[in-house]
Amino acid sequence: MAEQENTTLTMSTPSAADLPKAYEPQAVEAKWYRFWEEGGYFKPRPNPNRDPFVISMPPPNVTGALHLGHGITSTVEDILIRYHRMLGVETLWVPGEDHAGIATQTVVERLLAKEGTDRHKIGREAFLERVWQWVHQYKGRIQDQHRRLGASCDWSRERFTLDEGLSQAVREVFVSLYEEGLIYRGERIINWCPRCMSALSDLEVNHVDTPGKLTYVRYPLKPLDGESETRYISVATTRPETILGDTAIAVNPLDPRYKDLVGRLAIVPVMNREIPIVADEAVDLTFGTGAVKVTPAHDPTDFEIGLRHKLPAIQVIGFDANMTNEAGPYAGQDRYEARKNLVADLEKLGFVIKIEDYTVPLGHCQRCDTVVEPLISKQWFVKMKPLATPAIGAVKHGLIRIVPERFNKTYMDWLENIHDWCISRQLWWGHRIPVWYCDTCGQMTVSREDVTACQHCHSTAVRQDEDVLDTWFSSWLWPFSTLGWPEDTADLRRYYPTAVMETGYDIIFFWVARMVMAGIHFMGTVPFSTIYLHGLVRDAKGEKMSKSKNNVIDPLEVMDKFGTDALRFTLATSSTPGNDMKLIEDRIIGNRNFANKIWNASRFVLMTTAEIGGGVPDVSQVRPHTLADRWILHRLTTLTQNVTRLINDFQLGEAGRQINDFFWSDYCDWYVEVAKVQMQGDEQARRSTTAILRAVLDQSLRLLHPFMPFVTEEVWQHLYRLTEADQKKWPASALIIAPWPMAQEQFVDEESDQKFSLLQEVITRIRDARNQMNVENARRIPVIMAVGDRVAMFEEQAPLIQFLARTEQPQLHAALASKVEQAMGLLAGNIEIYLPLAGMVDIAKELERIDKEIAQAQQELQRLQGKLANQNFVTRANPEVVAKERDKLTAQEERVAKLEARRAQLAG
Repeated sequence: MAEQENTTLTMSTPSAADLPKAYEPQAVEAKWYRFWEEGGYFKPRPNPNRDPFVISMPPPNVTGALHLGHGITSTVEDILIRYHRMLGVETLWVPGEDHAGIATQTVVERLLAKEGTDRHKIGREAFLERVWQWVHQYKGRIQDQHRRLGASCDWSRERFTLDEGLSQAVREVFVSLYEEGLIYRGERIINWCPRCMSALSDLEVNHVDTPGKLTYVRYPLKPLDGESETRYISVATTRPETILGDTAIAVNPLDPRYKDLVGRLAIVPVMNREIPIVADEAVDLTFGTGAVKVTPAHDPTDFEIGLRHKLPAIQVIGFDANMTNEAGPYAGQDRYEARKNLVADLEKLGFVIKIEDYTVPLGHCQRCDTVVEPLISKQWFVKMKPLATPAIGAVKHGLIRIVPERFNKTYMDWLENIHDWCISRQLWWGHRIPVWYCDTCGQMTVSREDVTACQHCHSTAVRQDEDVLDTWFSSWLWPFSTLGWPEDTADLRRYYPTAVMETGYDIIFFWVARMVMAGIHFMGTVPFSTIYLHGLVRDAKGEKMSKSKNNVIDPLEVMDKFGTDALRFTLATSSTPGNDMKLIEDRIIGNRNFANKIWNASRFVLMTTAEIGGGVPDVSQVRPHTLADRWILHRLTTLTQNVTRLINDFQLGEAGRQINDFFWSDYCDWYVEVAKVQMQGDEQARRSTTAILRAVLDQSLRLLHPFMPFVTEEVWQHLYRLTEADQKKWPASALIIAPWPMAQEQFVDEESDQKFSLLQEVITRIRDARNQMNVENARRIPVIMAVGDRVAMFEEQAPLIQFLARTEQPQLHAALASKVEQAMGLLAGNIEIYLPLAGMVDIAKELERIDKEIAQAQQELQRLQGKLANQNFVTRANPEVVAKERDKLTAQEERVAKLEARRAQLAG
């Protein structure tokens, strides 16, 4: 802590005149991040009086550069971390990276392919060395990119899912679950990628709606004694090639169409194999014919039907996606070639009834885009139902809150219908399965430590399982493995459970729910109290970003061009919890302009008040003397209340938007302009206005800091260095640990808010009228106002009207006895405003100009009327052209009417 407090940035003696005229993000971002990191500001600051606030960073895959999905994750988590740090909470953000099994192996295999080799040629050991080279390179790159994003995580606690400690955790979990009977090895249907030659998790399969065919095929029934004609049962299939592996036909037991057929035998076309007709509730009566072919070796539902009815499983598609010997005459053919040939043969034999177009949700390997094949394979599985039940209860009974709440149903549906988890992968990169097989006795040993001898017969002829574990098997332990588990560490005791798990809604099933299961099972309590789900970042058209669409936006390029704060603020304020967002460049430009606005306003305040001492007072210490003072302090109090509430409720976008509105409009466009008048007053007025300018700026920077850390730290440091040389009087050594603002309830003043809002409306109406009449900016115009019982108020505020609306001394009346001739009349609430036209324009010249405009407009009006009166044009021209001409006519009529109304007003 002492190290943090004593950390200073080397600067020459500052003066307001030294401030650059423009904000330059590239000149300050690296400087401040280095200052924060080297000063230890990212480490937890012990506070035994409050529970710590902890976030485990979703670990990015070490497959390349960060993308905008990581950008929004980092931004949202950093906002929450910086906010709680400023609240004085002991705050820890644990960073890390994921080894990303199949994804990383695929990337390195592509590199080898470019070199003309592959992993099998160089061997497992050499291949793993190449992968580690990649990891060391990209881990550092990912960390540097997080630094660019301003992520204030504790890098001293950075973890990697293949670290020694996390590897120990993985082994402990595998062996423990095996000993509990929750991990088993068996043959089941899994997702298989024929190119990667590995089992895949559900997450690693992208389902794409693809145009396909629904083929209706009839199967002859084995004749019964006395049947003279062949009977048939028909099925519909999107995968005709799997007919070759059919071992049954299934119908729903409630379907009256097939009651008499249950128990009979059908004959598989081409293969001439007899198969039973069975009744099973899994059959959908509404699909196809209501009867379905059952191929246990090639479909998950069929596999389960096969288990219930003790059906054989015949594998006709191999792991290389070619047909096996069991496919008879189609053996050796590619699966799609076999489909084409089989359908042609079935048509020749008269077994095809019809073929319809049909959309198929086709599964593709996430990494190589190959169509996956459901195949039976001997793999390792986790029994999930015993783990899922407590995880369901955690959300149902309020131990975990999901934001937004609508994802409760998504979470519950998946857990209530959960299947066993295939955790083995036929890869080389990852956590090796801690199982050893004995070549002597055939037994296997499951162990936390490496095995050199069989625990059954003590033979040394043992070999470890070749497979590795699914990437998610290490990452589901992330909230506690990163804190040192299975060791009993101080970090684990202090920082588990964590506070918030923030991630994309697209992995709620595959990671978030599994973390809940693991946390409850191994730690005895939920791993986090809140799950915050953000949406996907899409392009300006709302389309998902992909390399194939050439619409991927590199966050580094955005930061280089517009600054990190602009990107962060755009990501934060363009989204709401659980909803996708469009990244629009104009918004980024607008937020770059906001950073410039912060800089320019702050520079003006510092230069204007440079000669006045007193430092930066706490807002609670200032004393308002004018209506504008009371108004800005009321608005600041309301803002502070709202922003604090919104962040606590995870409405970060709305919180950011409200800060932007306040600072840009209330502070910069109004109070700073008002202050220019108040600073012309006596010494007390100047000191009072200075105190409020600085105090409101200080509090605004604190509210904004979690969203835009770099520009706010830069301005805050200048604010204190230029106004208070004694750093001991600062509230903190840096804005990053400055106290979060407290709302000062004594400044709540609805009456002043209403009065100043009315004054704003009066000034805005006069400004709009000036613009409408094209009055040159330097010209002061007369104004007459009927203000009822508010004469005293408007007399007091008259200097502001004169300065901000560029008017002469306002003529104020409670009421006007008669109408003001040749004047523009305006209303602001119940305030009547009259602007004598002679005071704004040369009426004679303006009438002459308007007459010319009216003449030209009427000439164009007559031309359009004549054109549309021509029946040849109306009937023969393109309807769109005619419609456009009619729109032009309407617009021209409106223009003539407006010009004539303006002329009448001027002429009186």
